[in-house]
Amino acid sequence: MEAYYLGFNLTPGIGPVRLRRLLEYFGNPERAWTASPAELRAAGLDETCVANLVATRARVSLPDELARIRKLGVTLLTWDHPSYPERLRHIYAPPPLLYARGTLLPNEPAVAIVGTRQATPYGREVARRLAQELARNGVTVVSGLALGIDTEAHQGALAGGGRTIAVLACGVEQPYPLRNRELAARIVDHGALVSDYPPGTAPEPRNFPPRNRIISGLSLGVVVVEAGARSGALITCDFAAEQGRDVLAVPGSILSPASRGCHDLLAQGARLVRGVEDILDELHLAQAAAHEEARRIVLEDPVEATVLESLGPEPLYVDDLGRTCGLPAATLASTLTILELKGLVRHVGGMHYVRTC
Repeated sequence: MEAYYLGFNLTPGIGPVRLRRLLEYFGNPERAWTASPAELRAAGLDETCVANLVATRARVSLPDELARIRKLGVTLLTWDHPSYPERLRHIYAPPPLLYARGTLLPNEPAVAIVGTRQATPYGREVARRLAQELARNGVTVVSGLALGIDTEAHQGALAGGGRTIAVLACGVEQPYPLRNRELAARIVDHGALVSDYPPGTAPEPRNFPPRNRIISGLSLGVVVVEAGARSGALITCDFAAEQGRDVLAVPGSILSPASRGCHDLLAQGARLVRGVEDILDELHLAQAAAHEEARRIVLEDPVEATVLESLGPEPLYVDDLGRTCGLPAATLASTLTILELKGLVRHVGGMHYVRTC
């Protein structure tokens, strides 16, 4: 089915809202993709979108396009893919298709660190230190690969031995800016490059604001290290507020234009960041390091790993979990007890369990 999502992603005017409407009407992406113009109109598409879809179907060979993308080493993650980030899935109008190089984990604890491209030495040092300490505490650092604060955030996470995700405003096969190509290659090995723009998309200015909704959507909260009064990082904060994410800000000199946006955020109620402890406390991530160690231990036991991977943030009845895992009731019960002791799952009543990490 991913090929049909790819086709819709290449069709102008077919965004998350219209695609969701088509899927609800036709039942699956294949039927929606092959529908006649009359059926598409009945599903609620206007004439422009119908014409665009008909033109895309005539222009694009989905098997060839899928083969081209796979040859680039790009993975496609659709709404129903098991590796589609769970946190992102629940924002308003989540991207129906993500292009990724590297590895995305559906439930990893993640924090965005963003800021100005014209960072001061103070801002660079703070961003790098915060990211490094977050990584050491088992928290994935999300940013946008831009020069300045974003670059320091990614580098700090890698220096801390952790994972980092770069959300791009262009195709993931040609990361932008050029100066960060080497950094991007390291991110692929220790996290992921992600975009909802197809390969071949240039980093046009209009692409940057929309990609910021993915940066905040992947994260539990957004930390702004340095931002001018009109910084693009503040757009990420607006998305974070709409998505119910926490916004945190690092103070700077009152004489520095680079900190004016941060001070405005603090005046509006953003959480003050004096050190990584403020981030961990505000986002309830103090136990992330312990969970990270427990996850490494779990991976050594295939039964525990199977049970953990079968659980998510939504409660699952124990009998349904047993059928999914294919485990006897006694084995499942003992495994759930061990995972509870490790703090990785929680019994929420009525023999329903959720994953906590």
